[in-house]
Amino acid sequence: MSDSFSKRSDIIILKTMSINITFINKSYDKNNSQVVIFLRNVAIDYEEIAVAWHVIRNCGVNWTHDFIYPTEFDVGVIDSYRNVSDRLPASYGQKWDVEYSDSGDILQLDPIKTSNYTDVQIKNDLAVGSIDAEIYRGGKLAAIKKGVSPGEKAVFEFEPYIYVGVNSQIKEGDAVKSAIISDENTRISLQGITNANLIMTGGGTGINATPFRFELEPIL
Repeated sequence: MSDSFSKRSDIIILKTMSINITFINKSYDKNNSQVVIFLRNVAIDYEEIAVAWHVIRNCGVNWTHDFIYPTEFDVGVIDSYRNVSDRLPASYGQKWDVEYSDSGDILQLDPIKTSNYTDVQIKNDLAVGSIDAEIYRGGKLAAIKKGVSPGEKAVFEFEPYIYVGVNSQIKEGDAVKSAIISDENTRISLQGITNANLIMTGGGTGINATPFRFELEPIL
């Protein structure tokens, strides 16, 4: 599906579409574990906070859970007064500026594009006060950069991957624990995918317990 992607060097950007995924619990889980799906901002190092974009709860063995990964996304901002902007549709290569106006703080599109068309930037052009810059997918928080000072910017860049892990207590929008983030086995490629099953195996108790594994099986 080469027509579904744009490529620059080793960075691949999904073009506008949605990916339909069915999670299937084929595990031996005895703890009713929560499955956490999150993204990674590759424009910065991995010490940046990752957030739980989608959380699957109470999905029993042999049960399924459908969700959609939208490749479109929105930008949003929270200012130092905890005022929340509208979420505005955005695309890669765009710059967004937070400025002061006669009616208060505003978030608006900068006519100048970024030098790297695989990222999106949100700049704090306020004279005082830091901002939290946010990315949303499907109406859910997918990435955040907190405490962006005046004159600084948040840069977001995503490869076509989701990351999947298991956590006992987490809500959508919460920070993902570092132990899950560091587990490379959770990385799932979405390259060339429009429909797929995400299958969880492993689990169990005692000496027969095995680590949870996640595998994406495309549906043709």
